[in-house]
Amino acid sequence: MEKHRRAGILMPISALPSPYGIGTMGQHARKFVRWLKGAGMKTWQTLPLLPTNYGDSPYQACDSKALNFYFIDFDELEKDGLLKKEEYEQINWGDDPRRVDYGKLFLYKANVLRLAFSRFDKTNRFWQSFIHEKCYYDFGVFMSLKCQFEHKPWTEWGEYKRYDEEKVVNFVEEHREEVEFWQFTQYIFIKQWKELKRYAHKFGIEIMGDMPIYVAYDSVEMWKCGKSLFCLDERGEPSEVAGVPPDAFSDDGQLWGNPIYDWEKMKKDGYTWWKKRIDEALQLFDIVRIDHFRGFDRFYAIPVNASTARQGEWRNGPSAELFKGREDYNIIAEDLGVIDDGVREMMKKTGYPGMKVCEFAFDGNPDNEHKPSNYTSNYVAYTGTHDNEPLRSYIENLTGKYEKAFARDLKHECKQAGIAYRGKTSSLKCRTVIRLLFASKAFMIIIPMQDVLCRGAESRMNFPSTVSPDNWSYRFLENDFTAMTSGWLKGLARNHQR
Repeated sequence: MEKHRRAGILMPISALPSPYGIGTMGQHARKFVRWLKGAGMKTWQTLPLLPTNYGDSPYQACDSKALNFYFIDFDELEKDGLLKKEEYEQINWGDDPRRVDYGKLFLYKANVLRLAFSRFDKTNRFWQSFIHEKCYYDFGVFMSLKCQFEHKPWTEWGEYKRYDEEKVVNFVEEHREEVEFWQFTQYIFIKQWKELKRYAHKFGIEIMGDMPIYVAYDSVEMWKCGKSLFCLDERGEPSEVAGVPPDAFSDDGQLWGNPIYDWEKMKKDGYTWWKKRIDEALQLFDIVRIDHFRGFDRFYAIPVNASTARQGEWRNGPSAELFKGREDYNIIAEDLGVIDDGVREMMKKTGYPGMKVCEFAFDGNPDNEHKPSNYTSNYVAYTGTHDNEPLRSYIENLTGKYEKAFARDLKHECKQAGIAYRGKTSSLKCRTVIRLLFASKAFMIIIPMQDVLCRGAESRMNFPSTVSPDNWSYRFLENDFTAMTSGWLKGLARNHQR
């Protein structure tokens, strides 16, 4: 991976402006690309593009490789002659333009796409090839069965609860149109995504994708390939699930509930499933950030009936062996959390850039690895991630000794970097932290759009291990992307050779 200095913005597709309930791959995505170019940015990082399930989290997807049809742009389909504006612009997609209303999307988005599918030329040779090669066939079957069983999890699918090839073939024969509709959502997504990616490259913008390490229990993989991929008991059910232990940020740890991989089985075929997944992700994106990378070295297993993550234990994973021969891939390793010598050795062997998060830096410890003055070049530095509170909110919530440590450390970091300390307001402090990242040795820095605009607690993207309408729903409006803000960023990028 080329380590030239660069800066970028974390902006989920879902958070882009759009009159149709959620951000899409249409004109507002292209406007954002142009805004990035004007701001001197080189990288656009998204969150996972995977189809969401209960809880709306892109990290709990029903398929590890499928794509979220919510992001398909209706206006692009209208240009293709597959929709009429009156068929979608009069629908109430939500009452708050700052929030995604996933309930409305669930009710209406697929229905509008079905209209487009009814007009789609199914003799198209590219489509015929797509179907012949069974692209996203398993996703199509899974979603068709999910609709058949009123969107219940696969554990409640009666005779289809256990994957059976003969039964699936018979089901497809009877419901071919429905299966192909769900494949159509993937076909159209890929078409629109390729067009957007080409547009970004035209303006010198690379796109960084995000890959969750785990898949959801209610997923294609668990339904079809559970025995070959995951640690299951004699009934075919997980006896343990994934999460992370208690730490300074969570007294109970995080209980994610995902099935955990059977690494011993995967090793027998050379981790084929994982390698294929990574290769396919790098066809979609220019760079892939792999979430919870430390889980490849050792992972945390929690009893399935546990109410918190306190009761788990660490187990060994494949470590760097899985990535042998892929050391030169454009991969960013999210190496946050409990970091020990095993993780450090894995990072050394792969050579992948790790991550640093500035919100973790201001604790009074001069040796804290998250302090900008301690970065080396092989890092991607963030103010915060989608799981942290926005930087301004973090600053405003500091009290007592933590507030004093922050002020002391911020002044020291500014002195080390040779930049002016501006700390009269939380917004000025926020911008000062951003300037520190620009000045740091990290070859890449990524700033969440919330932090660029110094937004507060209302703009938080996710509260880990919770289910809430406030998670994954925050959005930006068109007038948030001002020339003044892009000019400020462009000046920082120019002054710090990014």
